[in-house]
Amino acid sequence: MSTLHRKSSPAARGAPCAARHFTLAGREIETPKLKAGLHLVATPIGNLGDITLRALETLAGADLIACEDTRVTRKLLERYAISTPLTPYHEHNAAQARPILLQKISGGAAVALVSDAGTPLISDPGFKLVRAVQEAGHNVTTLPGASSLLAAVTLAGLPTDQFLFAGFLPPKEGARRARIAELARIPATLVLFETGPRAAAALADLAQGLGGEREAALCRELTKLHEEVLRGDLERLAETCAANEPRGELVVVVAPPPEAKPVSADEADHLLRQALARASVKDAVGEVADATGLPRREIYQRALALAKTGNATGE
Repeated sequence: MSTLHRKSSPAARGAPCAARHFTLAGREIETPKLKAGLHLVATPIGNLGDITLRALETLAGADLIACEDTRVTRKLLERYAISTPLTPYHEHNAAQARPILLQKISGGAAVALVSDAGTPLISDPGFKLVRAVQEAGHNVTTLPGASSLLAAVTLAGLPTDQFLFAGFLPPKEGARRARIAELARIPATLVLFETGPRAAAALADLAQGLGGEREAALCRELTKLHEEVLRGDLERLAETCAANEPRGELVVVVAPPPEAKPVSADEADHLLRQALARASVKDAVGEVADATGLPRREIYQRALALAKTGNATGE
């Protein structure tokens, strides 16, 4: 990254150049043309002041900025007096726009990729563009910055040593509940994006699938004027959203499942006898292993021992 300096005249530098600059705190700061390639630029998630100096330099020094919505990105550029051209790149035009952007990069252009808010590629179509540029042998670099995912994790007051970002839950109830069932046993904090109109239904299904007593936090309007974090168990948060639909961008953070208590040999044998009374050995072993967390091989050996002693069905 070049050193920021006051704008000087082309003559003072000995050669003319294109106007590439941004304005910060009333100062016009010039930046050179970027190296050809794709530059992934994180943008503010609400407060336009949450932009890095490197991001401003990159947006001003790029030949083109690919963005989800030109109207949203233009507001950011106008704030800092950046005049770099914009082109739309979103889920509806990505297949058509991607080869055009790749061609420009192949021709020596520096393209900056931004999302409407936060870090590109997180729940947006940038992944395929990154892969295409990399496979073509061109430079790809990233400029870290704002992320609603990390902002919510740090504000939720829940364990942060391990967390899983699961994106948006499916909008349809059946698919949503199936996805929640897949997430139920993951031993980590869960982070989800959600919309206001779907929040109550999603939280109700999370309460049903994960347990209504699971601790959680609903984070909305992060970094904005009306930032709010609602904390409580899933059941209570579902009731709150049902009574008063939340507005704005939402991130749901759910605590990990409670640690399972150690299962004694007698308890495991009791569960195994019950399972063997109604299912095959294979199915019974799988059922008890899932319920206790014990290794399947260990449960299988216990089933064989019970069968050998005639106690497989509690006789």
